[in-house]
Amino acid sequence: MAEQVRQLICVVDDDECVREAMTSLLKAHGFTCRCFSSGSEFLDSPDLGQTGCLILDLCLSGMSGLELQRRLAARNHPIPSIFITSHGTPETREEALRAGAVAFLSKPFSEDALLNSIRQALDHPAGAPGGNSR
Repeated sequence: MAEQVRQLICVVDDDECVREAMTSLLKAHGFTCRCFSSGSEFLDSPDLGQTGCLILDLCLSGMSGLELQRRLAARNHPIPSIFITSHGTPETREEALRAGAVAFLSKPFSEDALLNSIRQALDHPAGAPGGNSR
């Protein structure tokens, strides 16, 4: 049972196509996946406490991915996170990694890069400084 909870991957992206593609990919690799269209929707979710890894877009409608990461930390609820973005800068990459993101992937990224980052996130202590950026 603990392994199933650990395998829950939550995706926060305001692009429905991205959410659908992530769901297909993650399920094909044996992960349980829940998707959310906004940071607020994720924060209000009962899945929050069971999430083993959070994949989130940097640029979201409403609250940004960085703001969601800050709100999770303020609630003392850090989750190993992987940022995905088309709009990253060296500064936003550094900010995300410094705040504990495990990876910061620029779109388009490879399936292998994402899966390797997920595996690292699931083995990564929540809240510890992250490291991968591609």
